[in-house]
Amino acid sequence: MDVLGKEARSMDVGGRLRHLRQERDKSMRALARESSLSANALSMIERGRTSPSVSTLYKLADALEVPITAFFREEQPRHDVVFVKAQERVRVPFTRGLWEGLGGEGFSGRVEPFMLTLESGASSGPFGIVHTGHEFVVCLRGQIEYQVEGQQFLLEPGDSLLFLAQLRHRWRNPSSNVATAMFVLAGFEHDEQPSHFHLSSGMKGMKEASGEEQEE
Repeated sequence: MDVLGKEARSMDVGGRLRHLRQERDKSMRALARESSLSANALSMIERGRTSPSVSTLYKLADALEVPITAFFREEQPRHDVVFVKAQERVRVPFTRGLWEGLGGEGFSGRVEPFMLTLESGASSGPFGIVHTGHEFVVCLRGQIEYQVEGQQFLLEPGDSLLFLAQLRHRWRNPSSNVATAMFVLAGFEHDEQPSHFHLSSGMKGMKEASGEEQEE
């Protein structure tokens, strides 16, 4: 069985961009000017004809005054019981990685399970992540290097790590092979969505590592 779930549902980034732009009563021309992108590039993104690069998303997020994760947030009702078929997982690709929701985005409790698949060199960035609650990580394949408040841990398949999430932490794939890990974030404050810290930090880390990418 393919752990990546190739048929899983991807987020409609173009649709989210259109919603955020219209919600702020911005014309496409105005957003193009404020983000230093062309109106044609924005139109292609909104119509789903092209996928924006990480650096493009940061420019749009700055112009719209929203966090980058706003492009991947899909508001949905919360339920006490959540069943997710493998092919129906929400998938959010980012540079050198893939985030997959495991139902936490629709659960009424304070638990968020998700998976990260990371290519060689993928990382959460140089500054570390801090959020409330607890964090549990289990490596499914490859290697995941974790730093937690100065302590360093190398997770290999079957290895797990559990810690208080207010301790500054970061992760990376130090090997030349693809790595996959399952994360469970729990006990966080009401209305906090800590998985977005990992997604946003991963994107920012890739942007800083690779520099500005060529725009569409």
